[in-house]
Amino acid sequence: MASLSDAEHRRLREVALRVREGILRVVHDSGSGHVGAALSQADVLVALYERYLRVDPARPRAAERDRFVLSKGHGGLGLAVVLAERGFIPPEDLASFGRSGSALGMHMDHRRVPGIEHATGSLGHGLGVAMGMALGARLQGLPSRTYCLLSDGECYEGSTWEAALAAPAHGLGRLVAIIDRNRLTMDGFTEEQVPLEPLADKWRAFGWRVLPCEGHDFPSICAALDAAIEGEEGGPAVILAGTIKGKGVDFMENQPAWHYGALDSAMYARALASVRARRGA
Repeated sequence: MASLSDAEHRRLREVALRVREGILRVVHDSGSGHVGAALSQADVLVALYERYLRVDPARPRAAERDRFVLSKGHGGLGLAVVLAERGFIPPEDLASFGRSGSALGMHMDHRRVPGIEHATGSLGHGLGVAMGMALGARLQGLPSRTYCLLSDGECYEGSTWEAALAAPAHGLGRLVAIIDRNRLTMDGFTEEQVPLEPLADKWRAFGWRVLPCEGHDFPSICAALDAAIEGEEGGPAVILAGTIKGKGVDFMENQPAWHYGALDSAMYARALASVRARRGA
């Protein structure tokens, strides 16, 4: 893919600002949400949906589409806003997010929401599902790529490593895993609980191409995604995206308490002011 132009970089940053504003609005209006996790993954999702994923809102189930699996299903808040931005769902539907009976549940259902490939939620299963999709696409001769976004906390799960072991064995070069490496779970910092490092070495040992990136810098994100695609003959790739939980909101960043939370009107106004003031940071 062509290198990221200045104009495209500016456009992605503007989309990311709207997405962060949308995340905060949904949390305020719905009364709660996994806001920290949604903000940390926002830039990766924007890069995927605005530049890489071959998907069409008018044909959400087209056989030749790329697949995206949000393994960290609690980040569905952020994905819902991105899907509205891309035209998969009406923006006004976001007002029902997380409410009883709404299609936009905290963990979204592929049977009810266009653009959702799999209803995830129980952490650690998304990579195995994505691997199955990638294998199925290859068996059917489809041009699809499969992308899977995981939380770093999912690297505590044995099922993640079962899939990580199997994917290189099947030579699934069109499978790209992305780890939202914000170093926080709902219980605190990963390296103060059960350390994950050296995480890159572990994935390499399982046979993956490891591509680090700065997860809030679009040139870095896009360079990693380009490398994943260009080197796909070498097997599956995992992108270790260094991120900050709660990115963009000064009082949320790197705070375990903001894994999940609510915003009253005063906090909502303060959070909006923060993301707008720090839009390029």
